[in-house]
Amino acid sequence: MSGTVLHLTAELWPYARTGGLGQAVADIATFQAKSGMKTAVLLPLYREARHHAGELEPVCPPFSVQIGGTAERLRCWEVAAASDRPRILLLEHDASFNRAGLYGENGADYPDNFRRFALFALGAIEVAAQLGGPDVLIHAHDWHTALTPVYARAAHDQRSDLSHIPCVITVHNGGFQGVFGREVLSAVGLPEFLWSLDYMEWFGRLNYLKGGLVLADMVTTVSPTHAAEIRSEVGGFGLHDVFRRLGDRLLGIRNGIDVDIWDPTRDPDLPAHYRAENVRGKSRCKAALQRAWHLPELSRTPLFAMSARLVAQKGLDLIVGSRRLLEGDAQFVFLGSGEARYEAALAELSRTYPERIAVNTAFTDTLEHRLLAGADFLLMPCLYEPCGLTQMRAQIYGTLPVARRVGGLTDTIIDGVTGFLFDEYTPAALDAGLDRAVALYQDRPELRERIRDAMRRDFSWTEPLAQYAAVYRRARARAAR
Repeated sequence: MSGTVLHLTAELWPYARTGGLGQAVADIATFQAKSGMKTAVLLPLYREARHHAGELEPVCPPFSVQIGGTAERLRCWEVAAASDRPRILLLEHDASFNRAGLYGENGADYPDNFRRFALFALGAIEVAAQLGGPDVLIHAHDWHTALTPVYARAAHDQRSDLSHIPCVITVHNGGFQGVFGREVLSAVGLPEFLWSLDYMEWFGRLNYLKGGLVLADMVTTVSPTHAAEIRSEVGGFGLHDVFRRLGDRLLGIRNGIDVDIWDPTRDPDLPAHYRAENVRGKSRCKAALQRAWHLPELSRTPLFAMSARLVAQKGLDLIVGSRRLLEGDAQFVFLGSGEARYEAALAELSRTYPERIAVNTAFTDTLEHRLLAGADFLLMPCLYEPCGLTQMRAQIYGTLPVARRVGGLTDTIIDGVTGFLFDEYTPAALDAGLDRAVALYQDRPELRERIRDAMRRDFSWTEPLAQYAAVYRRARARAAR
């Protein structure tokens, strides 16, 4: 594809992230660049990003944008990078982004988030002009960047020459939409006609994501099943009618994983290496995991692991309600932090059953690698999961997921072969899935076959990148019309 793809994101690993969005965008852009595509990523110059970025070089002279009747001065910087990496660009506006948090502090959102991310969208259009104008394709991610096609199509008098720039939006988590009061419309310089059910009005509120979806050329989400779910009243987060009206402009493309980093044959974080044809090293990883987490080294006891934010979306209500955690024929380890009520519940279980349940709220990448290599099974009983990455990493490491049949979990786990899926969002349904896993664990020859099947899965970025390239071609053709 000719021209540059400019990814717009509020998070990017390793510069600033709070969840999976930053990793997903980093991977998409990195593998596109490795494939030969001209790729850049634009991120707000947060205080955290400045800390990780090192030396910065100016991309262009400072420039101004008009927002709500005032002019704001912005600068764009670039991080030095290897030739096979995407360009990493950082948009500077200290009053908006030089803060302790990305979205807020002490559990509360910043009250001016509506303006911070509107300013980011306006600045992104100017950066696109610097990178090549109409030859650039904008790939926006989630609600924080969704105003970019809105400004470009309907409200950007400053750069009317870019009104036909191709715009793609990927919805990573439709549960977050950027919803504000009607007064925000004029505060960020958007025209009154956008206050309409056809554009941005949503139950008497202004919805950034809705505006972006309506005015983008193409929309993707991060798995085929989730693309169907968000068209339903149950799974559409109140935007199901908007998603339905997109028709064939909406596609589901699963995320991939970096199979060079997630490779049990050479992972430097593991105490032993192994492969599908010889998994003996996985037993050593399990013993090391049990020692590190102060659990008895029981080689014949199934070990279940969970690596996730401890929030309702990840199924913590099912976890704390499970009878399986109270029984003595399995061990459980939990890695991650989140809501205080779930952290407290798991800590209490660990104190009550110290030989079977362990918790560590201090997540690190190294700990996750060792966790997925040492565990027998992975817990992902999610309320919803647009794609998920952990279940793919776990299978490559021979750790079979026990997961709810939602979103990308449905698309990436073969029930009864590379993991176990259940349907109802109840502790009893989770326990039935855990019972299936324990039964398989007792059949050692069959377990080895299932481990081999899981480790041979292809979760690389090869297929998703081809699908994104097709989406970009369609977006360019639509924008040209």
